[in-house]
Amino acid sequence: MMIFTLAAAMTLAMLIATAFGLHQEAQRVRLEQRIADRRPPYRR
Repeated sequence: MMIFTLAAAMTLAMLIATAFGLHQEAQRVRLEQRIADRRPPYRR
């Protein structure tokens, strides 16, 4: 029974870590897009 409890806890921890990672990645992409929108386009 203990192994199932540990497996469930690890699964829940991984789901939370995945959600947090996706949130961080989305924030980074949003910030990069905001910076790119503010800069003038690159010209040669």
